[in-house]
Amino acid sequence: MTIELIHGDCLVELQKLAENSVDLTVTSPPYDNLRTYGKDFDTDAFDWHAIIKELYRVTKPRGVVVWVVADAMINGSETGTSFKQALWAMECGFNNETMIYQQTGTGAKGSNYYYWQAFEFMFVWAKDGNPKASHRITDIRNSEAGRLRRLGKKNKVIGSRTERRVRGPEWSVRPNVWRITSTGSDITEHPAQFPETLVHDHIVSWSNPGDVVLDPMMGSGTTGKEAVKLTRNFIGIEIDRGYFEIAQRRIAEAQLQPRLPMIAAEQTAAPEQLALDVG
Repeated sequence: MTIELIHGDCLVELQKLAENSVDLTVTSPPYDNLRTYGKDFDTDAFDWHAIIKELYRVTKPRGVVVWVVADAMINGSETGTSFKQALWAMECGFNNETMIYQQTGTGAKGSNYYYWQAFEFMFVWAKDGNPKASHRITDIRNSEAGRLRRLGKKNKVIGSRTERRVRGPEWSVRPNVWRITSTGSDITEHPAQFPETLVHDHIVSWSNPGDVVLDPMMGSGTTGKEAVKLTRNFIGIEIDRGYFEIAQRRIAEAQLQPRLPMIAAEQTAAPEQLALDVG
């Protein structure tokens, strides 16, 4: 398993990745100037059109991009940037599935003229068909668990019905609205840190052990941390030096036993690139 951490502009660095080389991307772009993402980031220069197009290029056929985003409320209206990004991803060739993430245990925000916003979008984009890895999580207790129910299909020719009786499963597949309580054990000063459970569940859902997971806007490194714990290879890109260093620390600590030192890659050109070999 290998981990590659790159300090630099994500668009520049994405262009260096090979075509069809990434199984899964889990990332979150800047939200309409809603937060300050560090002194090295220029919100006005953020080109999400080009970034999404590059993500399509580097994603393997039937690979997945999870894009977590929300909209600002400006002059009494949502910006609609989230929808524009999803529609652009579809124009680039992705299939789109819209999911909702509701973070419980925190206050909602918004305009006093409307109901406050308590959710974010999780767009799941699959390239060239359905996801090749689809491990849907079954953690909803089934109210019909253990009860016999009839299954069957009507025979259109003779009008009869062949039936069989089965017992309902104890657990059902969760829906596409995820209610997650942020209980991360390593909260950082990043303004938009992913809940670890959210990232963990997406990695489990859309990839297999040994796959390549990417986060081109790595922030404090939660995607990398969870990728290491789930034995995936990881590529992380972050433009802000402070957040990059936080991500380095968190991902290194996630290696647990044994914890191997980070090895500086040969410095051929800026920006700095570090590689971790974790066995």
